Amino acid sequence: MTRIPESLRALLANLIDYAGLYPPAALALPAVLANYETYLASAESWMLNRLVLPAAKLPEAPLRDNWRVTLLVDGEPGPLPAQVETLETRLPHRLSLPTYCEAPIGGIAGGAFAKVRTGGVTPEAIPPSEPLADFLSEAASRRMAFKATAGLHHPIRSRRPLTYATDSPCATMHGFVNVFVAAAFAWHGAECVVVRDVLNEQEAGAFQFLPGELHWRGRSLATPALQSARRDFAHSFGSCSFVEPVADLRILGWLP
Repeated sequence: MTRIPESLRALLANLIDYAGLYPPAALALPAVLANYETYLASAESWMLNRLVLPAAKLPEAPLRDNWRVTLLVDGEPGPLPAQVETLETRLPHRLSLPTYCEAPIGGIAGGAFAKVRTGGVTPEAIPPSEPLADFLSEAASRRMAFKATAGLHHPIRSRRPLTYATDSPCATMHGFVNVFVAAAFAWHGAECVVVRDVLNEQEAGAFQFLPGELHWRGRSLATPALQSARRDFAHSFGSCSFVEPVADLRILGWLP
């Protein structure tokens, strides 16, 4: 059985917010809730983070005691179940719970976190590497934590279909390993050009996950450095699929 190196576990732990309601999966709420419960009971549950729900769906969602939810809101939501841990909004400031703001980073205030869109169901929805590297570098310099959303179904940057339709458009998608390794390097002071080059990496073998450190093209980050970057900076990403990222990691031989 493949043993998961400590550095890879540090990068992937609690990484994926399950957002099955949203495209391209766009599942019905009962299926999303059933899937989240299944994933929590799976061998890969250590990679799973919160369930993503819009505020309008919360009354329809019977939440289990061990569930953790991030709620999309337009404004202050008022009293919430204890399972709701964080909020996500287009407002530029913190609400009553820790808040991820999908707003220009320079205008985010009140101790809020940032939220960056990393893809979508059309090629033009995918940001080029340069502005994404700029975002990661600026967020790191401001010591502002973030989450990513959309388009990170695959570990490594690659050309893929953008939806599950047979006639889906294809485009080069960012890889979630690329994004979160790049973020870790940014957090620990790497220049923006290095962050960009990590985002652009298309060779899975360039990332070497060892028990005590990650290596990438002559650079390295110790496992504790990855842990601190994930804890304090690069929190998670929202994905409409949990199965697809896990399957790809298994294909790479990185998961048993």
